[in-house]
Amino acid sequence: MAKRIFIIAEAGVNHNGNLNIAKKMVDAAKKAGADAVKFQSFKAENLAKESAKKAQYQQRTTPANESQLDMLKKLELGMKEHKALISYCRKKGILFLSTPFDLESVSLLNNFGLKIFKIPSGEIINLPLLRKIGSLKKKIIMSTGMSDICDIRSALNILISSGTPKKDITILHCNSEYPTPYEDVNLKAMLTIKNTFGVDVGYSDHTKGIEIPIAAAALGASVIEKHFTLDSSMKGPDHKASLEPKEFKAMTDAIRHIEVALGDGIKKPSASERKNIKVVRKSIVALKDIRKGECFTEKNITTKRPATGVSPMQWDMALGKAAKNNFRKDEAITL
Repeated sequence: MAKRIFIIAEAGVNHNGNLNIAKKMVDAAKKAGADAVKFQSFKAENLAKESAKKAQYQQRTTPANESQLDMLKKLELGMKEHKALISYCRKKGILFLSTPFDLESVSLLNNFGLKIFKIPSGEIINLPLLRKIGSLKKKIIMSTGMSDICDIRSALNILISSGTPKKDITILHCNSEYPTPYEDVNLKAMLTIKNTFGVDVGYSDHTKGIEIPIAAAALGASVIEKHFTLDSSMKGPDHKASLEPKEFKAMTDAIRHIEVALGDGIKKPSASERKNIKVVRKSIVALKDIRKGECFTEKNITTKRPATGVSPMQWDMALGKAAKNNFRKDEAITL
């Protein structure tokens, strides 16, 4: 049986700074079959300067005259909201996760007792943040959008040297364009990461639709992360590149089917197909009536279903042997 794939519903900032919407997203993630729902933890003023510009995809989905800092301030979750969401997730039976974007937020999440820390793609070159998270010795999931193998190696070495064992680190292949064009996914890079560093790997997806994360599951991803929203038409930077609940449920269902279908890799008849062996395989039978003592030849024997007699793999052994009994046409022969 394949290892269960850990599916993260990336709520991100799609709550639009509204706790009630965030709680509805927890409900939707649970109903859609996710193992965890992940938010984002940051202090806007610790994350971006006043002069910082928004990404192009953010410019397309938010007011043109709004700075990145102003946008982020609207999307912050404070300590009160974190506490409420953690409690709500526990009540609903789904794991709460959040991505910290600054040192203060790392401490906040650690104080709340998080067991898994998610490092976002943009922080893969943030040595102080990597060192802080690595020193906590928790399980780590790290996204690698916009990075190359050298970036990943450097970040991984920092996390390990700070105290986190490599076995506790999962690296997600990712592309940080929203939505990601299919030709830029480069899903095989996930396997390159696995083979290069000997770590568990997964995939954080920003494409439209559900095909690519399903393909990642088939390739051996141990973690799948996908943005979701209650309504893709809502205002905000990430809604348009996110799945709605029904789509997310379709994705999780497909991934669960795939992880079962991957199996243990041993080629053998399955329990469900064994009953068909006798029905669809063949035996050696008399092509016409054969008298006792008559030799078996290609003119008086053939192969037909069912497989209740001598296997056709014994054909060469049968040829030239004398029949020990009389055989009627279509009767299974014995040797």
